[in-house]
Amino acid sequence: MFTGLVREVGEVVWLRQTDQVVQLRVAAARTGERARTGESISVNGCCLTVAAQRDAQLMFDLLEESLERTNIGLLKPGDWVNLERALRVDGRLGGHFVQGHVDCTAKVLRITEQQADLRLDIAMPREFARYVAFKGSIALNGVSLTVSEVEESSFAVWIIPHTLNNTNLSRLIEGDEVNLEFDVLAKYIERLLQKDVGE
Repeated sequence: MFTGLVREVGEVVWLRQTDQVVQLRVAAARTGERARTGESISVNGCCLTVAAQRDAQLMFDLLEESLERTNIGLLKPGDWVNLERALRVDGRLGGHFVQGHVDCTAKVLRITEQQADLRLDIAMPREFARYVAFKGSIALNGVSLTVSEVEESSFAVWIIPHTLNNTNLSRLIEGDEVNLEFDVLAKYIERLLQKDVGE
């Protein structure tokens, strides 16, 4: 479980295919020094397990599911990734509950600057539209954000300067694919309201 509050931006060293698995190596000064093998790390909002750690670098083995459902497979050396270690039980929850289970990717439709802030308009996949609510929570590349507007086929979020300066959202361009995780509370409510559940 994560909070959507990015603690560090790491740099992709490589993404490579071995005989048995696809692996991702990320350089991250703080996270790389503190994290241990077997620990869960949110990488662009995708919960990955540290397979190896050395010299402030983290290596992850990637499942086919992660490559198909997220933007991890699009990464190139030098790309920035948002990193967050798992939430401690006694930790402070400053964002919202983020599982690290990316639901889908979506395209950045428009980027609009307004003084120091940035507005992102994101395409909304039809099959997930029911989870997007005005003033509701959403995770974008692992960043906890508030939905500011909802249209028929898109939604908008605003990014404040602190978030721009401390995440990879500042590097987005129109047409980029971003990872989306919708609020888990909405999913559980939907499931509980299904009449045939438990009957």
